[in-house]
Amino acid sequence: MPKVAIEVTVNNCEGLHARPAMQFVDVANKFGSNVVVYRETDAVDGKSVMQMITLGAAQGTTLKIEADGEDASAALESLKKLFDEKFGEE
Repeated sequence: MPKVAIEVTVNNCEGLHARPAMQFVDVANKFGSNVVVYRETDAVDGKSVMQMITLGAAQGTTLKIEADGEDASAALESLKKLFDEKFGEE
């Protein structure tokens, strides 16, 4: 299975709080690929809202998102768009 990764920066002022974490998980769950999100040495399941919130990703935090599966590239493209659009918060 193909494995791809990207780096994103949390740009919305409130960081990755409950609402954007839920948006992230909703998008990730549309894809069959596994999604793992890394913050420094921490790694969490990108399809679990509770795990995403535990990252404590404030504004300016850089995250690595890794996906593996048949639709991995499409998953990362959709997830990156959330960060690019600041989760619709600004």
